[in-house]
Amino acid sequence: MWKPQLHNVDIDPVTRAAGAALLCSILSQRLSSRQTELGSEIVAWYVLPVAFSFARRPPVNKLPRTVTFSIPETRPASAASLWVVALSVATFCLFKAENGMVEFFPALTPLLLVAQNYRGPELCISARTDASLFSPFANTVWGNALVATFTIITLFDRDTLGCVLSAVPVAALLIAYITLTPRAGRGSRYVPPFDNEIGILPLSARVVIILVISLGVEVIVFGFPTGLSIATLPVGLAKASSWYFMIETARQSSWNATTAIGTFSITSTRNPFMQPSGVRALSHVIASLVALGQVINILPKHARARSILWAFSVITLIPLIANDLAIRTSQSSLIESHEHPVAVLIQNAKSEFDVMLQKQSTTYAAAHDEYQRRYGVNPPLGFEAWYEFAKLHQSPIVDEFDTVYTSISPFWRLSGQEFRRLMGNVQHEPGSEVWSCAFSGGSSKTLCDHSIRTFDRNVRRSLDMLLADVGGVLPDVKFLVNHLDEPRVLIPPPPLEIHPHNDHFNLTDLSRQPAWGTLTKFCSSRGSRKSGQITKTAATLGLPFVTDTRSVMDLCQHPEYSGMHGFAMSPTSLRLFEGMAPIFATGSPSTMGDILYPSPAYSEPEFQYDGARDLAWDKKRNNLYWAGSTTGGFALDDKWQHYHRQRFVQLAQNLEKRQHQYLRESDGVVSLVKSSFFNSRLYDVAFTRIFQCKRRYCRDQRAYFNAKSWAGKDDAFQSRLVFDIDGNGISGRYYKLLASTSVPLKQTLLREWHDDRLIPWVHYIPVSQSMEELPELVTYLTSTKAGQKSAREIANQGRDWYSKAFRDVDRTIYVYRLLLEMARLQDPERPAWRVDDDSGV
Repeated sequence: MWKPQLHNVDIDPVTRAAGAALLCSILSQRLSSRQTELGSEIVAWYVLPVAFSFARRPPVNKLPRTVTFSIPETRPASAASLWVVALSVATFCLFKAENGMVEFFPALTPLLLVAQNYRGPELCISARTDASLFSPFANTVWGNALVATFTIITLFDRDTLGCVLSAVPVAALLIAYITLTPRAGRGSRYVPPFDNEIGILPLSARVVIILVISLGVEVIVFGFPTGLSIATLPVGLAKASSWYFMIETARQSSWNATTAIGTFSITSTRNPFMQPSGVRALSHVIASLVALGQVINILPKHARARSILWAFSVITLIPLIANDLAIRTSQSSLIESHEHPVAVLIQNAKSEFDVMLQKQSTTYAAAHDEYQRRYGVNPPLGFEAWYEFAKLHQSPIVDEFDTVYTSISPFWRLSGQEFRRLMGNVQHEPGSEVWSCAFSGGSSKTLCDHSIRTFDRNVRRSLDMLLADVGGVLPDVKFLVNHLDEPRVLIPPPPLEIHPHNDHFNLTDLSRQPAWGTLTKFCSSRGSRKSGQITKTAATLGLPFVTDTRSVMDLCQHPEYSGMHGFAMSPTSLRLFEGMAPIFATGSPSTMGDILYPSPAYSEPEFQYDGARDLAWDKKRNNLYWAGSTTGGFALDDKWQHYHRQRFVQLAQNLEKRQHQYLRESDGVVSLVKSSFFNSRLYDVAFTRIFQCKRRYCRDQRAYFNAKSWAGKDDAFQSRLVFDIDGNGISGRYYKLLASTSVPLKQTLLREWHDDRLIPWVHYIPVSQSMEELPELVTYLTSTKAGQKSAREIANQGRDWYSKAFRDVDRTIYVYRLLLEMARLQDPERPAWRVDDDSGV
């Protein structure tokens, strides 16, 4: 009868070596990170000769004849071969540290087997093992190739470029293994001694020399790696131990054992709590078990107690079981009732939306009176023609144009002549980065000019498309358009002293500098803001669900945003006009005064909705999708972790172990609980491009995030929930997400032209800047019947509203009205108007 006590088990030395190699490899894989990779490798290769010297192993040619590589012809490896091995190992370490890609590593086993068979049939390991279930997958080329293919597929994460790059370290390690493998009938090139012999530099020293040189080059190019610290010591010791015991295993079996051990350590340490699907997590477990079976079958058949190595299977099985139990436990107490805050917010928003639609003017007289009531002045010349145009094209919105008023009303303080002179001064200001555009009312054509640029980022083409049908009704109008992604204008609040010969502005370059203090410098002078669309109070039970979008986007009310958004922390290209500057921009935060107009990006082919590429709701994956680049701020230091996009990807990829907040129901009582559990299977989120950073911090981000090299522009349609978030400016993909059968989750600090007509919790789901509610929100929308029903309804409502209020003609109606206001501003006969702080003129 088998006894579990290890001291009663007669374990063969090769089995002990393999078990120790498995244990140390798993430990090094768990402890290591891409930040500590190079430093720990240097430590490992310094420790290796000490380990071999301490072990005091006998000369290779005196090993028992049962050892495969103890052939009479064995001789020390040449100096050239040692340098080849050192260079190959250093290349492996360097590429693994910089790219972190191991997808092709399992291919080493069949490739090495092919090489061994080519160099000598007596080196084939099949003669030394007995038949078993795993024998074909361990001892035949086709079996190894099949296992390697399956494992590569399980590790592959749609990062084509990264997968290709992972072939470089694999090729380097293959060269090292082949160099160390003996040749039949000729002198051995097996593992060389780690002690200095006859003045020949030992292998470990050669590897360290190359690694140090590589590290020196990296320090010059990228700066000193943040991971090189005392933390590299335990990782290096674990790596040295794994190398030592794998070499001991290889001495008595085959180098194939080391590659199988490496494959097992890679697949078995994949954290199921970070996998985007249960299938992916299970496939890693299967691949690790197969690799473990390979290790066991590669060992010589005389090796006693080989089966005891199957105990390592618990290392991969227990986390999978724990993950499944955590998911089941979390789902057992989800809130299915209508008391969930999201359900209340949705109901309140629907009521507000219905009221807004019912209040829209149905006659020109009513629209005229509503304009006077809201803004305290008569509408501009041509307003009646505009109203008839809007009604002719069945616009559901005729009164909600507060965005236009907010954008242009500060310039009423200037006379028409002063306004014209101001536009010219802004245009000719050195480094202004604005386009001067002129719309011809007769031809409905726009001409744009820039002092140094030729490509206007499709501004002219977009405006010509939108205004093609309003020829003859609009006067000639001039306006300035921002060329940069970031907003441009910070207008002081009234009273503002006007000097006829003063430019009324200062241009300051705040690119790659903290901008929060400047953006909020006038907060103390501003009056109270109007509330957002949802006015009814909703109990959020301690989670920051968005109840008032205007309040949430108001920088003056949220000083904590100073360290939460890339634009506030380190904008990429912020050339700020502080003062009066009438510049069209696509988006702007609450404290800035850009004149908002529809982004030309919404007309570009890349951002057009293609219904043929969309899926029905029932066929979509029940998760949240986002893929994009690290735009939104320029990383000059390690504060990039606090930028808005980086915080989102960090959360969705579950990269930090922290407490999340959830709502749970027990005995009819809903309460807020904290848990470190995060269901990563509900998220498919990754960076596809890491840039806008110093080289060192680009490298740090590549090391930190699980990035992929490419994503299809319509991949979002595969998921029910789709995320949209600010970049340097507004997100151009927003409209295609609204038009799709998925539901958009939107996080932004930038106001856009459409804010008056787009209602949160009716057409999209708003997300706070902190995103603390996101784990609970995504869980509710994907894992409860009530939440799934609400998500589907919002997706349908947003899609339907997009077809009614976001057509090309709806953008035409907005621009038409905006240009009427601009024409009145630059009328040379118009005097300056006094503007009250709150009520208009």
